[in-house]
Amino acid sequence: MQDSSFRSLLKVLAVIFVFAAIGVGFVFLDKYVKRVAPAWPDNIQVELVNPPDWINASLKEKITAVAKRSWKKEDVKLGEDAVRLALRKESLGLPQVIQSNLERDVAWLKEIRVRTTHDKILIEANYRKPIVLVKRGLQRFYVDAELVVLDFVPMANLPIVNVRGLAVITSPRGPQPGEILQQEDLAAAVAILVRLDQMDKLVTPDKPLLFEIDTIDVSNFKGRQSERLSHINLYTKDNTAIIWGAEIGAWAQHLEAKDEEKLAKLYNYYKEYGSLTGGAKYIDLRTPQGKVPLPIDKY
Repeated sequence: MQDSSFRSLLKVLAVIFVFAAIGVGFVFLDKYVKRVAPAWPDNIQVELVNPPDWINASLKEKITAVAKRSWKKEDVKLGEDAVRLALRKESLGLPQVIQSNLERDVAWLKEIRVRTTHDKILIEANYRKPIVLVKRGLQRFYVDAELVVLDFVPMANLPIVNVRGLAVITSPRGPQPGEILQQEDLAAAVAILVRLDQMDKLVTPDKPLLFEIDTIDVSNFKGRQSERLSHINLYTKDNTAIIWGAEIGAWAQHLEAKDEEKLAKLYNYYKEYGSLTGGAKYIDLRTPQGKVPLPIDKY
């Protein structure tokens, strides 16, 4: 009987010891987090170091908001993962916390580097540039050249093209920022638009052709609706059709003009007439050079 009472007493003491240890741990954690996240002035400035010229106020505000949130007292938790990392490495400082939060919450940035001064946060990064806009019910999101999903931020200063006719995206909650959207028809649309963006920089930097493109339609990608019809078409803002044909690299099997020839035809027409709108009913890029003059049905 005495042995039983003694064992019960030991169990009670063990429980008390565990709770005491947890209490001490929370005190230590609180002090450590306060040491990791020192007080900073309310008017601290966020500076983007050498951002691309297409960055606008909306995106800058988004980046700034995430960076500033990282030092405010109400965000002293720093995210559970960050606190665990701080306790484990005993070296997590404010720049690393800001970098971690930017990597987690701003899919537009990659290869982020953060430095701080007494009154400034300096953010260096590479930026993901949106290429297409995808609309899925009420959801809107961008995709960049690497098929990375970017959350919607108004970007009227960029020639972002709507993509139409994508196969069903099966994810029930929809693609999330930072996710790579591996989808063949989307990749084909992006590949064409990347080529147009490159041509704009080389041939028409002062008046990019892409600003006249409203939509790229991949409804008939790989002939899934009709083998005889063009697999991919683009449409200008006044609905002039640009008949592209097969996806990049597949021109030979469909007896079409080479991809480089299609680009040359399109930009020659654009430079000659100054616009893709208001002239031809449609512009067919598929026919190899020397067979049928282009554009078709001009004026």
